[in-house]
Amino acid sequence: MQSLSGKTAIVTGAGRGIGQAIARAYAAAGASVCCAARSSAEIDATAAAIRQAGGQAFACCADVTVEADVNAMVQQTVERYGGIDILVANAGVDLDQRNVQDSDIGLWRATIETNLTGAYLCARAAIPHLRRRGAGKIIMIGSGLGHRGRPGSAAYACSKAGLWMLTRVLAQELADDNISVNELIPGPVQTAASSVDPQHSVAAQYGSEWRKQPDDVVPLALFLATQPDRGPTAQSYSLMRRDG
Repeated sequence: MQSLSGKTAIVTGAGRGIGQAIARAYAAAGASVCCAARSSAEIDATAAAIRQAGGQAFACCADVTVEADVNAMVQQTVERYGGIDILVANAGVDLDQRNVQDSDIGLWRATIETNLTGAYLCARAAIPHLRRRGAGKIIMIGSGLGHRGRPGSAAYACSKAGLWMLTRVLAQELADDNISVNELIPGPVQTAASSVDPQHSVAAQYGSEWRKQPDDVVPLALFLATQPDRGPTAQSYSLMRRDG
């Protein structure tokens, strides 16, 4: 396993699914981890499991759409562990799976706020502390739908498309600071938040696509977190079999 000894990571959406798997893997690799999410019960359980296994972690109840919550999350991490080396912007939602004409504007706004603005707020708050370290990693959890779209997924696809552009712009802005910014596309993962159109079967939506468990995303998340300071940046890494 790649070592993250001496590193500090923030993982949003760490209460379950992909975020929980990444938080536990980073802690097992030696990182001190801030496990953040809106549900205190879920992140308390994640952090407790990490500590029980001998790792370092604490739970931080934060809504990534609320600037004050995000700033407090970052500040608590710095106070506990002395800085930040890795940010995994994983918190995300898919709230409306109807075509645009039938969609709900409130759900559209909530999706954009969580998936795109939330990642923006987390990155903005973390960047000064990454700069103080002299290097760092920002890993955006993207989606193939942000590259190719799908009927009935306008809000989610548009939010993830914006996240991919944010990834590239941040990489350009932070290149001289040795801060790499990359997108990780898990592809279909079986989680509580899995996007499944109730009008279509899984086979119809994904065909022979690799339907993963959260732990299947861990090796790529570790790879991105352990690259050299002057490593790859502005890249999209995908675990999908199909293009995008």
